[in-house]
Amino acid sequence: MPRMRTRGPGLRVGVQAAPRLGVPTMALTLVALALAATLALSAPARAADQPQWGERFTRNMVSAETNLPDTFDPATSKNIKWVVEIGNETHGTPVVAGGRVLIGTNNAVPRDPRHKGNRGVLMCFDEKDGRFVWQLVVPKLDRMAPPEDTSPDILLDWASAGICSPATVEGDRIYIVSNRGEVMCLDLQGMANGNQGPFMDEGRHMAPPGQPAMEVGPLDADILWLFDLIKGAGIWPHDSAHASILLDGPFLYVNTSNGVDKTHRVVRRPDAPILAVFDKATGRYLARDGLKLGDRIVHCAWSSPALGEVGGRKLVFFGGPDGVCYAFEALKDLPPPGEPLTLKKAWWFDCDPTAPKEDTHKYMHNLKVSPSNILGMPVLHKNRVYVAGGGDIWWGKNEAWLKCIDAAGTGDITKTAEVWTYPLRMHCCSTPSISGGLLFITDCGKTIHCIDAETGKPYWTHEAGGTFWGSTLVADGKVYAGTKKGEFLILAAAREKKVLATVRLDSGISGTPVAANGVIYVATQSKLYAIAKKAE
Repeated sequence: MPRMRTRGPGLRVGVQAAPRLGVPTMALTLVALALAATLALSAPARAADQPQWGERFTRNMVSAETNLPDTFDPATSKNIKWVVEIGNETHGTPVVAGGRVLIGTNNAVPRDPRHKGNRGVLMCFDEKDGRFVWQLVVPKLDRMAPPEDTSPDILLDWASAGICSPATVEGDRIYIVSNRGEVMCLDLQGMANGNQGPFMDEGRHMAPPGQPAMEVGPLDADILWLFDLIKGAGIWPHDSAHASILLDGPFLYVNTSNGVDKTHRVVRRPDAPILAVFDKATGRYLARDGLKLGDRIVHCAWSSPALGEVGGRKLVFFGGPDGVCYAFEALKDLPPPGEPLTLKKAWWFDCDPTAPKEDTHKYMHNLKVSPSNILGMPVLHKNRVYVAGGGDIWWGKNEAWLKCIDAAGTGDITKTAEVWTYPLRMHCCSTPSISGGLLFITDCGKTIHCIDAETGKPYWTHEAGGTFWGSTLVADGKVYAGTKKGEFLILAAAREKKVLATVRLDSGISGTPVAANGVIYVATQSKLYAIAKKAE
């Protein structure tokens, strides 16, 4: 088994040659695939890809794609380009880049018989026809039990959830957070062009604890570097890691999914970061938020960051697990090696100032005065930040709201920066979509809202048959969204409500639809659909 060494806490790279890839026929296959990968990488990047969650860098869930379908039918294959099976519990959102479609899922439908049982999986498909290309397979997280606790925490890595985080892609590099709370850099081509390194121990990494290292083959992922947030940043994850990595120049901004333990009453790592920054080239841990929220963390730090320039300041916007929206000054230069820097707060806005902020978990079953948190991403649009939050999706009050915040302030702007507030029907996990002066957002009360982005005036609501966990996508004059009941809705992105189609899919939808190169991609719990006009 290859020996490993550590470069800083949590960062692992290999020190031996790549694991042996098998018989001569496999080697010939690798040569052919490597040639194809070289040709693919020499082609120019396509502007119509969707290489991360939402718009870069604002996180606005909109697309400039046109000629998209306003209906489809899986039963007759109308407007279905292709469909593939994935797992049976999928909470990821597809990402499309470099001719590849990436989706996080579980291992309920194994692509490799060597991998049996619960795993986190990132599947990579060919954008043209849905052909399976390669996969990242990650064993479930060990159920840590600290010395004072004789029972393990079974909520560190939810048994069937798989990889929930969407990927972020730049060129031939994929950045993603695994189900084990590992920040990873992967090669978009997988092992087709060989094991690139410096991480060389993929065979050990994809084998469950206590089992021998596995042989690496051409259908496996190529990990370039890896940073373990548990060992390197001291976090305690909860349920499942969910993070959409924000890429800014040489920097990766990552929410850490630090949260409560299995009791839902204790934050085991109160001083751990909820936002961390890494060098995209090496995985070096550069900076952290420094908030040390302690028990102000209501459930978990699941909101991902956005970025933009306001008043000459480049800011990173972050929805806190304490119901506060924060803005940090973005890093300008790579710091020298050493202890992680502390990000400088530019401003903060308490979205629920009357909610309890100390001993918050004493109030989690109080339907009137429980604390609030933020799960969806903040969106920057015309120097304003739009963010949804409220009572936790599983605990406390149902009250939720959408806030519009003037992003130009400094310090505590809670009393001065609110432009408008809009009450949502219930808990909210989603990120707003803003297009043509209109804002669209879903909530857990089975409702899609259409609101004036300037004033907060409501235009219409539409009640679906199921709860929304994912966000809306606005593209080509249409609003796309899916429910946990498996309904996929298409409405006109207009001031007057017009339902264009309601399509029943095979299973529930947790993620958000995306558009790329004339195709809509929708992941249900068990299938990935590529939907395009006039598809055969």
